[in-house]
Amino acid sequence: MVKEKVLDLANKISRTKRGSKTEIKPEHPEYKILEPVVTEEMAEAALCLEFRKPMSAEEVAVQCGKPVEEAAKLLWELAVDGVAFVNKIDGVDKYWIDLWVPGHMEMMANNKENVAKYPQIAKAFSDYGLRKGPQGAGIFSVGTGPMRVIPIETAIQGETRRASYEEVSKYLNDNTIFSVSDCSCRTSREAMGEGCGHLKEDMCIQMGHAAEYYIRTGRGREITRDEAFEIIKKAEENGLMHSIPNLDGPGETHAICNCCGCSCFAVRIAGMFLNSDMVRSNYVSKVDENKCVACGECVEVCPVNALKLGQKLCTKTPILPKKIEEFPSNTEWGPDKWNADYRTNRENVVETGTSPCKTQCPAHISVQGYIKLASQGRYKEALELIKHENPFPAVCGRICPKKCEFDCTRGDIDDPVAVDEIKKFIAEQDLNIANRYVPKLRHEYGKKIAIIGGGPSGLSCAYYLGIDGYKVTVFEKQKVLGGMLTLGIPSYRLEKEVVNAEIDILRELGVEFKTGVEVGRDISLKELRSQGYEAFYLAIGAQAGRKLGIEGEEAEGVVTGIDFLRDVNLGNDIKLEGNAIVIGGGNVAIDVARTATRTGASKVDMFCLESREEMPALEEEIEEALSEDIEINNSWGPKGLITENGHVVAVEFKKCLSVLDENGKFSPVFDENDIKIVKTNNVLISVGQAMDWGKLLENSKIELNPNKTIKADSFTLQTGEPDVFAGGDSMTGPSFAIDAIAMGKEAAISIHRYVQPGQSLIIGRDRREYRAFDKENLNLEGYDRIPRQKIDDVDGAKAKVSFKDLRSTFTEEQVIKETERCLGCGATTVDEYLCIGCGACTTRCKFEAIGLVREYDAESVPIEKLKPLVVKNIIKRKGKITVKKAKNSLRRLFN
Repeated sequence: MVKEKVLDLANKISRTKRGSKTEIKPEHPEYKILEPVVTEEMAEAALCLEFRKPMSAEEVAVQCGKPVEEAAKLLWELAVDGVAFVNKIDGVDKYWIDLWVPGHMEMMANNKENVAKYPQIAKAFSDYGLRKGPQGAGIFSVGTGPMRVIPIETAIQGETRRASYEEVSKYLNDNTIFSVSDCSCRTSREAMGEGCGHLKEDMCIQMGHAAEYYIRTGRGREITRDEAFEIIKKAEENGLMHSIPNLDGPGETHAICNCCGCSCFAVRIAGMFLNSDMVRSNYVSKVDENKCVACGECVEVCPVNALKLGQKLCTKTPILPKKIEEFPSNTEWGPDKWNADYRTNRENVVETGTSPCKTQCPAHISVQGYIKLASQGRYKEALELIKHENPFPAVCGRICPKKCEFDCTRGDIDDPVAVDEIKKFIAEQDLNIANRYVPKLRHEYGKKIAIIGGGPSGLSCAYYLGIDGYKVTVFEKQKVLGGMLTLGIPSYRLEKEVVNAEIDILRELGVEFKTGVEVGRDISLKELRSQGYEAFYLAIGAQAGRKLGIEGEEAEGVVTGIDFLRDVNLGNDIKLEGNAIVIGGGNVAIDVARTATRTGASKVDMFCLESREEMPALEEEIEEALSEDIEINNSWGPKGLITENGHVVAVEFKKCLSVLDENGKFSPVFDENDIKIVKTNNVLISVGQAMDWGKLLENSKIELNPNKTIKADSFTLQTGEPDVFAGGDSMTGPSFAIDAIAMGKEAAISIHRYVQPGQSLIIGRDRREYRAFDKENLNLEGYDRIPRQKIDDVDGAKAKVSFKDLRSTFTEEQVIKETERCLGCGATTVDEYLCIGCGACTTRCKFEAIGLVREYDAESVPIEKLKPLVVKNIIKRKGKITVKKAKNSLRRLFN
């Protein structure tokens, strides 16, 4: 049943009349937001209030014919619910009504109890913007919208034309009373299950009469001016931007909102409706290509996706920017022009692509960025940039597959930049406790999270959750941490001290470790839930070795390479006697063969199905194996194992003619008549890794794929149990550490969103989809021929008798020379129309490559003077649309 007086009130606040073309009806959000909390009696009192004209309870009582006490009670209820402002003026409480937005809808959404009880309040707040947003297309010139972005002050300090009304400090210094509340937009999004994960608590600042109202009605708490400045700083550190209610006149406002592009209903005007003029500041971002290194930090933080990564190398065919001719001010601006999916379809890269190093890195680390910082001797900042995506640079500097180098543009001139050696040098600084980079805690969320598996993916997840102040516990069934980093990679490639040094930083972040505990055997997920753990990340890795399925595998002297490496790395007394055969051709097989040499094998032979060119092992690892006198026998597959008295004595091999079929699928073809028998004392099988889930998944809804990897969403990593996420090798199958590390960070993002009420796992989230530019279109003539710096080769004869990592690291002089070779392929691009001039980008740039430039000179307009301007813009817009249509008609007629 419709509450008629409440409907009348909705029309009064909207300044419309019932029965008119623009009347508010029961299905409109203006009515729906009032309906659950405003009674007919409350509406009667509210209908006596005036727009921005304070009235006492006595004055209202006279108009509505109620006793003063009853009128005062109703008015106070309206104020608490957010339907009226209240201030004490000359010692008397006075009430008034204001705009819906910015105004009553924010105030209603900041009554947490009401929003929790009546989620339709939150939805109505959102729906109001969806209803009104299209109506504002093209009719508000810069500076005249109801809400307006105000630039981050540090972004405009060097601008000589800035005005005081563009400075956050002006508003804070002009006021004496302040309050802070949760962000009403993000509160509403959460109530609808559409939260974006951005910080909402204590984020929006009120001043003057608004602060008094917020404090008295309990929707905000009183703070000092200094606390307000700290909140501004915290917002900027969390990637948030500032906007202000913009209808109080030049240099006047009653609030500073700290907004994000994915939840803010004001910024939605620019993001969804592509009507940037309605909310923009007087500024636009500009990029200095000579300084920009395409690190992408500014791209990630831009609230409206106006920034994307592109390229700055010369091309044979010029890459021309898209010419934009249609704007809301000159075009009919319907849904076909909007970006309805703006919260889920953000792009990191322009259509023509960006630098291949950032694209090819599984974690999309800013290679170009940390190389530039290293060239300037800014090693700690380089570490910080790397650790934004990868908490284990020292580890990866020793075992990385170097995908960035394989596709480095410099390689099309001479040799790729020695990216991995530069990273290793930078990471060496982190191993010195005096130079160590430990990120500061951003929050103190405190919720308990369990990580199952202490390998690279689990540790990565723990690192990023630790930074956010979660109480993270890592459960590891082995007695040591590191997973395959510790147990699967030999010390001559990755010394355990390096792994432990980087894990120590997690301890400084408050991460707790429980080793020798197997979840599923010693404790169940159900028991952990009862202990208060709110989410789980399964990252146990693929730590079981695969067998061949041929006769004789159970004989003594036959072991999987994974088990062999684990025993050696655990310090067990492993001593091989006689010859050893390693079956397999991947990186792990190489590690197994080289470890066999170091544990006493008199001769080590590798046999693999692939030809030398097809071997999956990295070329440098193959070369290192050969230097240690390991013989590699290509294109042979095992037929059977020959045993005597229960011990292996030989392996029968058959010639492999091809490994893959015409579709590229594994389907080996053998010559059954080309056979050879090789005598041996030991057989180490290294043909892949398998999952061993134990009892971990018992009594759960989690499903497995046919290969025993876990089924989880490829983007959010959520499994069949909503509070359980999975990643790393346990989801993808055996892969590189850097792939597992990248998934650990994504899992941390999902878990943060999952345990915070009302958050979506996908809205406002970076999908990290990168693509490289077309190298065939590059003009690479005229570049220098600086030779690639190299480390000294390790003497294989010395290496094969030592478990020490004998590889050297670049000197500082070499780093300087090598960083000069980087071509600086990428650069950020700016869509100046989409840019709203918030300055968030400038807070992330370490190179002073992006800044705000004043493009407009608009001041805010008080609401009393706004209508004539809007009418003028409406007329002007109609004229532009008519002219444009006529031109298009003529163009079609004569073309």
